[in-house]
Amino acid sequence: MTVKQLSMPELADACRESGVTNVGLWREPVQTYGVERTAKLVRDAGLTVTTLCRGGFFTAIDPDERAAALADNRRAVDEAATLGTDTLVLVSGGLPASSKDLHGARERIADALAVLGPYAEDHGVKLAIEPLHPMYASDRCVVSTLTQALDLAERFPAHQVGVTVDTYHIWWDDQAPAQIARAGAGGRIHTFQLADWTTPLPEGVLNGRGQIGDGAIDMREWLGHVTAAGYTGAIEVELFNDALWARDGREVLAETAERFVTHTAD
Repeated sequence: MTVKQLSMPELADACRESGVTNVGLWREPVQTYGVERTAKLVRDAGLTVTTLCRGGFFTAIDPDERAAALADNRRAVDEAATLGTDTLVLVSGGLPASSKDLHGARERIADALAVLGPYAEDHGVKLAIEPLHPMYASDRCVVSTLTQALDLAERFPAHQVGVTVDTYHIWWDDQAPAQIARAGAGGRIHTFQLADWTTPLPEGVLNGRGQIGDGAIDMREWLGHVTAAGYTGAIEVELFNDALWARDGREVLAETAERFVTHTAD
C-alpha cells in the first residue's frame, strides 16, 4: 500500500531495482491482478511475501453478516497460503451501526477467532491482530491497544493467533513496551510495521501515515523493543499517504528504503 500507484508487475520491478526482497501485500490489488498470477509474479521476481493484509471485520451483530465475514476471512487465509505467506493481518472491525457496546464487539471478535484460528492453522497461516489507534475505534477497530490485542490472542494458541506491532498505532501508549515484551515471551509478535506520526492529520484521518523520519516516532526505540522481545522477522513499512501516492511510485519506494536504513540502522 505504500506504493499502491504501482501495478503488481511494476511493484515487482521496482523492488528489484531498489534491492527490496520482501513485500507485504494487500488483498484488493492482489485480487485485481489475480491471486495465482500474483503468486507466480512474486516467485519469479525472487520476492518473499511477508504478510497479507487484511482479514477481520468480525464485529457485526447480524448473523448473516457474521457468516459472510467468516467466509471472506477463510478466503483471505486461502489467498495467504497461495501467496506463500504464513501471516494474515487482522483489522478487527468497529462498532456496528447504532451500537455503543465495545465489550460485546470485542467478544464477537473472540468468537470469530475461535472458528478461524483452526482453519488458518490447517492452511499454515497465523492470524495477527492489529490494534489501531483509538481514533479508529468507532468505525474500523475496537482493538486499540496491544494489551487488548493480547488479551484476545492469548485465548488461543500462539501458532494460531498473535499480534501486529505497528508504530503508528501504539507509539503514544506508555504500556506498549511492556506489552511488546509480553507478546515476545509468548511467541506472539507475528509482524512488525513502521509508519511515522505527522500532524495535522488529514480530513478523514485514514491516510495520515507519515514517511519514516518526517514525524514524532523514534523508529530505533521501537525496533529495540521488538528486538529485545526476540522478534527476528521481517520489518514492514506501511504508509497510507495521499501525497506519497501522488508521486512516482518507484521514487517513493527508493526513498522509503533509504529512510528505513537511515532511521533504523545502528
